[in-house]
Amino acid sequence: MSIYHLPVWGLFKEFADEVLKDPNNIFEKRDAISWFQKKYPDIKKATVDAHLKVMSTNRNGRTHHHLKEYHNVFFFLGQGKYRRYHPENDPAPIMSKGDIAPHNETDSDSIDDNDDEGKFAYEKDLENYLLKNINDIEDGLKLYENEGITGQQFPCGGRWIDILAVDHQDSLVVIELKVDRGHEKVVGQICRYIAWIRDNFANEGQHVRGIIIGHEISEDLRLACSMVEDVSLREYSISFSLNQVN
Repeated sequence: MSIYHLPVWGLFKEFADEVLKDPNNIFEKRDAISWFQKKYPDIKKATVDAHLKVMSTNRNGRTHHHLKEYHNVFFFLGQGKYRRYHPENDPAPIMSKGDIAPHNETDSDSIDDNDDEGKFAYEKDLENYLLKNINDIEDGLKLYENEGITGQQFPCGGRWIDILAVDHQDSLVVIELKVDRGHEKVVGQICRYIAWIRDNFANEGQHVRGIIIGHEISEDLRLACSMVEDVSLREYSISFSLNQVN
């Protein structure tokens, strides 16, 4: 449900019409944030950031949001700069992961991942399962969703939270998935995400907490989490059986 007379993507088109009267005008993310703070102050900075990404035709990260409809308005120039998208000259918009060219470095939010492909696929399978069965994590939990932006691979200060959810008390819940044996370094990672969401996205007074889900929770991870009040642990197991078919 929109706060103002238009959804955020509609307000961004209003921004473009006002600020980018010359098709070659260039702006930075901070310009968009400043414009929203003056005209529509109830729109969070993180929401502005997320919509700017998904409305930029060449941002790899736009596919994380699995949108039903893309609004192709901007083109990312790198180093935080944008201009209008020119369909007659610019490359076709990225509309799915299949549109991302190999070694595409246009998106500065990309993060190197040293995990092997099998591990990555396994983690995506776990993520997809939990998104469909989010109450298996905790009763009353639901995926964050607002203005077309969902909590699946939620943007967080240049990185991506696996799942951002909301509990029955309206607390925001940062969920991180680890398919390998849980290591204590993930505690620092999830604490960073919790702090970023608290400082940049949560409403005033809204509680933010975290859940780490791993295949095998190590003793080191248990000890590390015992010192962090707002982070809890879940351990999952997978089983299957083979039945003879006559």
